[in-house]
Formats: sequence, structure tokens, C-alpha cells
Amino acid sequence: MENAAEEEAAEGAAAPEDLAALQRRLADFAAARDWQPFHTPKNLASALSVEAAELVEIFQWLTPEQSARVMADAAAAHRVTDEVADVLAYLLQFCGVLGIDPLAALSAKIDRNERRFPVPGERAPEGQGSPDRHSPE
Repeated sequence: MENAAEEEAAEGAAAPEDLAALQRRLADFAAARDWQPFHTPKNLASALSVEAAELVEIFQWLTPEQSARVMADAAAAHRVTDEVADVLAYLLQFCGVLGIDPLAALSAKIDRNERRFPVPGERAPEGQGSPDRHSPE
């Protein structure tokens, strides 16, 4: 194994589930605890933001070099892996509540970005310049 996270994932890990199965598990988990009234788009977006901030917190004061090696430390790798799981869990729940197919949304976004930001040296299709990368598109 290349790093601690891979080793942890390999220990006792069942066969990977597909995205839809994970979304069903998350929905079933929430339903069994009567949490659906709290799983509104606003609340899930807020929770997603908080979990993303917890992931950022791990890297906040690391140098670029330290951040590149974070998964080599078992304790840090465990924290990063847990926060990634939390972010993904809330994102999948958010998508489920709003009926968004996250893989289709990502694929469409990549398609748009490939048109908006052509490879250097290639021409963008007519009428599709390269707007500011921070535009709301």
C-alpha cells in the first residue's frame, strides 16, 4: 500500500458500493432516525460547508510540502479520510434531496469547462471565449 489511508481502507473493507447505493444507505440511515425533517437543502448545504471547513482546518497551517505528505501520517490520514467522507456524505444527501444526479452534474460541468478553457494553443469555438475563471458559470 502506498499510504496509511489505503491501508486503512483495505482493512476489512467490503466491496465498494456505487453512488446510488451509498445515497440509499444515507437516506435509510436518516429515515431510521427520523432526521428527514432536518435534511432540507439549506441545512444540508450548511452542514456541507461546515464539513468542508473542517477539512480545510487540517491543512490550514501546513506548508505546501507538509500538505503533500499529510497522508503519510496515519493519524492525519485518518482525519482527512473522515472529513472527506463527511463532505461526500452531505453532498450526496444534498443531491438526493434536490434530485440532482451528481455524476451527470459533474460531467456536464467538465464539458462546459473544456469549452470555456481550451488547451493553450487551441482555439475556443466561435463565441466561446475564456471568461474569468471565477465567473458564476
